[in-house]
Amino acid sequence: MADQSNPITISHPPKALLRVVNPTLKVLLRTPFAGPARQQLMAVDFTGRKSGRHFSLVLTAHLIDGILYALTGATWKYNFRDGATAKVLHGGKTRQMRGELIENQLLVTDLYCRCVETYGVAHAERVMGIAFRDHRMPTRNQFAEAVNELRLMAIRFTPA
Repeated sequence: MADQSNPITISHPPKALLRVVNPTLKVLLRTPFAGPARQQLMAVDFTGRKSGRHFSLVLTAHLIDGILYALTGATWKYNFRDGATAKVLHGGKTRQMRGELIENQLLVTDLYCRCVETYGVAHAERVMGIAFRDHRMPTRNQFAEAVNELRLMAIRFTPA
């Protein structure tokens, strides 16, 4: 019998690797030496809304219709529920921005679909933190299921 589970899964590099690479990336993103990564990645600094803990993350920057987004299933996303300020380093410039958690399943599904359609499956698997069974483009319904099952959401960043 064929595997009927959703073909979209979470796929991240090992945490130990990220602990080594992310601090280096944060420094490089401030310089021209980062090259195209200055547009493809962003560093986001913010304070936890309940814990008061400082977060400093390197994320893939998704520019959709001129608006900057982070797409994630990680739990830190809830710090942007009801909106929160963050310092965002993107394109070599640091800006004070307002991040707003988007929880609407239809909107999030659309954002994920549009990104994968734009990037292509192979590139999307490298930069979005998700993998696709058989490296094929999932259907919109499969994306909707994954958004629900994996608790995928988006954070929209706009100037503060």
